Amino acid sequence: MARVYNFSAGPAVLPEEVLQEAADEMMDYRGCGLSVMEMSHRSKTFDDIINTAKQDLKDLMNIPDDYEILFVQGGASQQFAAVPMNLMRNRVADYIVTGQWAKKAYQEGQIYGDAYKIASSEDKTFSYIPDCSDLPIHDNADYVYICENNTIYGTKFWKLPNTKGKILVSDMSSCFLSQPVDVTNYGLIIAGAQKNIGPAGVVVVIIRKDLIRDDVLPCTPTMLKYKTHADNNSLYNTPPAYGIYICGKVFKWLKDMGGLTVMQERNEKKAKLLYDYLDKSKMFRGTVVKEDRSIMNVPFVTDSDELNKKFIAEAAQNGLVQLSGHRTVGGMRASIYNAMPYAGVEKLVKFMSDFEKENA
Repeated sequence: MARVYNFSAGPAVLPEEVLQEAADEMMDYRGCGLSVMEMSHRSKTFDDIINTAKQDLKDLMNIPDDYEILFVQGGASQQFAAVPMNLMRNRVADYIVTGQWAKKAYQEGQIYGDAYKIASSEDKTFSYIPDCSDLPIHDNADYVYICENNTIYGTKFWKLPNTKGKILVSDMSSCFLSQPVDVTNYGLIIAGAQKNIGPAGVVVVIIRKDLIRDDVLPCTPTMLKYKTHADNNSLYNTPPAYGIYICGKVFKWLKDMGGLTVMQERNEKKAKLLYDYLDKSKMFRGTVVKEDRSIMNVPFVTDSDELNKKFIAEAAQNGLVQLSGHRTVGGMRASIYNAMPYAGVEKLVKFMSDFEKENA
């Protein structure tokens, strides 16, 4: 069976070159006689794998030396607890709630201290990013938290909030490595791998080293302390070794493609093709205000649930899969991450056009 175009929000499409390399090395990794999946995380071979992955990520993002790169488990959702446990020293934090995941992080933060919702777009079903130029940030706030790209609702912070000198914490799970970023704007970046980096089971944490401290909340488990992982090169316990190996291959692929500036150009071109069609269509419409649209996750709808279901079913029959919107919002969503080729978006837009003509 030919490969389909996979528009899933996660676990998501991976570069075919990476999948083929991994397949070629599955039984015998570079003459070791065994798979990385079977390999000891204490071996020199795996040590080389994780250190190379860290260096390639550092190169891709121009990560300064005063930041640490960690590979941890538990998904970005576990970081909703790890962030306040490690950073909420004054027991105060400010959250900007622009979608489901930021909302969950805010609710988790309330368990550990005074978490304040200082801005939200929930009044219009998270279809926009609120003005964050002059927020009511608390003087004793330990950090300001955002979810930078909203996978479910398809919005993106194109301008970072004015944190008034407070540490910015960003969940970048669904926009990580899609464009260049200035890491020094952040105290902490978290990113679940299963959208734009690799397979589910790995979380990348990029944290300023001065924030890695012993004085975390007393309830913090050993495995949720950033210092535990930083002191042990992410090898305190058995890490998600095969996932890290695939992430490392994706980092190499991104470097071979020309880096993050090239990826941004590619991603903007794909998104423009789809949004241009949505803007002129009489059947389909986007659900996000234009200035806040994500170039990674594109939600859209028709005026009929029945037509939405028909579209999703017929698209799948034509090799365009995982186009259902999140279960909480319905409709459709095309996630067009780094590994989605332009040809996949072209085929989707052509199918949408044909479907519109046939069902007008």
